[in-house]
Amino acid sequence: MSNFPVAFIVILSIISLAGIGFYCLLATRNMIKVIIGLQLMVKGVAMAFILGGNLTGQVNLAQTMALTVIVADTIVAVMGLALAVQVRHRLGTLDIKALSTLKR
Repeated sequence: MSNFPVAFIVILSIISLAGIGFYCLLATRNMIKVIIGLQLMVKGVAMAFILGGNLTGQVNLAQTMALTVIVADTIVAVMGLALAVQVRHRLGTLDIKALSTLKR
C-alpha cells in the first residue's frame, strides 16, 4: 500500500465517492436517498476541487470554491428535505414516481 502515491489514493477515493453518489441517484426512487446520493456526489466534487488546487499550488482558491459548493449544496439539501416532508404529508409516500400525480 505504501508503493502507491498519495494522489492516486485520493483520486480513487474521490471517484468512488462520486460514483457511489451517482449510483444512488440512479438506483433509488426514495426522495431522501436521492438527496443523500446528491450529497455524496457533491462531497466527492469538493474533494476534487481541493486536490486540483493542491496539485496546481492554488490551495486557497480551491478551498474557497469547495466551501462555496458545500454551502450551496446544503441549501439544496434543506430545500429538498422540506419538499420531501411536504410530499410525505400530502401523498403518504416518498416515491419520486408519486410526484407525477400531484396536480394543481
